[in-house]
Amino acid sequence: MLIKNTFEVPAQAMQEGISIRWLIAEKEGAPNFAMRVIEIQPGVVFTPHHHPYEHEIYVLEGEGVVTNPDGNVGAMRPGVFVLVPPDEIHGYWNTGDKPLKFICVIPLQNRG
Repeated sequence: MLIKNTFEVPAQAMQEGISIRWLIAEKEGAPNFAMRVIEIQPGVVFTPHHHPYEHEIYVLEGEGVVTNPDGNVGAMRPGVFVLVPPDEIHGYWNTGDKPLKFICVIPLQNRG
């Protein structure tokens, strides 16, 4: 069993105004999934992108939107969860005045 505090894990820059903390992955002994916390600063857009794997998101703090190319927009606020299917283009935008922070879980075997 592993028990740690999120803030014991260093944040790594992903792009300007966006950081990631890899909480659980291979090095912690996880065989199937990685759990990350992503933090987006106010006004910052996480560039639309896609992956060959699904991922699940649970919003912890802040306000924002998640978008896809079909024009669908979903509100992101504490308690909201999102399933992003494999290969779906998606992006995030922090529309609030505080950091947007969410848990993102992905399968390890498909991580690129």
